Amino acid sequence: MKLSDFSYLLPPELIAQTPPASRSGGRMLVVAPDAPGFGDAQVTDLPGELRPGDLLVLNDTRVIRARLHGVKDSGGRIEAMIERVLDTQRALAQIRASKTPRPGGRLSFGADGGLTATVIAKHDDLYEMIFDTDDLLAALDAHGELPLPPYITRKAGDDDDARYQTVWAREPGAVAAPTASLHFDDAMLAAIRDKGVEIAFATLHVGAGTFQPVRVDDLAQHRMHAERVTVSAALAHAVVEAKARGGRVVAAGTTVVRALETAAAETGVVQPYQGETRLFITPGYAFRAVDALLTNFHLPESTLLMLVCAFGGHLRVMAAYRHAVERRYRFFSYGDAMWLPGRAEVGV
Repeated sequence: MKLSDFSYLLPPELIAQTPPASRSGGRMLVVAPDAPGFGDAQVTDLPGELRPGDLLVLNDTRVIRARLHGVKDSGGRIEAMIERVLDTQRALAQIRASKTPRPGGRLSFGADGGLTATVIAKHDDLYEMIFDTDDLLAALDAHGELPLPPYITRKAGDDDDARYQTVWAREPGAVAAPTASLHFDDAMLAAIRDKGVEIAFATLHVGAGTFQPVRVDDLAQHRMHAERVTVSAALAHAVVEAKARGGRVVAAGTTVVRALETAAAETGVVQPYQGETRLFITPGYAFRAVDALLTNFHLPESTLLMLVCAFGGHLRVMAAYRHAVERRYRFFSYGDAMWLPGRAEVGV
């Protein structure tokens, strides 16, 4: 398929700039692959869509304060977006400056210049930096900013510190939120458990590359950015047990899909996995792990939209997006949700 197969027209005013008044206060478009039309529902209807014996898998990554503003040793202004924390001192970052720094260049970040770093090397479009600290995550908390997505045109505020995190976020490392999970609050989690649904967690640290456009029309030529994944032995066992009892494995978001499908790639069954993934899911992909999907609405021509089309069927999902535009759904990170209760037999 070609890049243009995943294009759609989106009025700019449908891009959500703020979260809904309550986490579970959004709308939910129901897209069943074998039913006519689409269902216009509410996110609070999700527990009723789940079945006893299902397994709901959530991403427990935590968004770090990854955006840094500062100056080079020459005095020029610079902005760095941490892509990945490598250890207690080193990180990979995207850098924006009138003249990008060379290895050995010194950088100072924060309002008081209190966080300093040295550029070590450049790897493709990412810069490796070593910071003058023994606890980089704590230093980012003190000197960095929450990295709202580029299509949110306002600066991050105090409310975003809570609302751009899931209520269960615990593993720091993401630079973007797993946005389908932003719809869940404690009351919804309790209602889901009361339904007899098991809840388990994967970890995929979302990288800034998730917002990078696909720059080739031939999708076979696209190379996915790498993201770190952990699928525990307990989660792998829970997936096997759910399928054995006839339950569905329900993924909250495309990040969970990529985590579970990566863990199942070698044997066809989800196995414990810790490492990187560059899995690129497009229509025609044979899903091994995930049976149902809750997701937000994604950017035109994005790899995330391609994944959803692979799961729900290309024509079906693109028609659902047109329906969502007509019905004035809210799009992207702080927007509404789409529920796909089953996957299409053929993803094209």
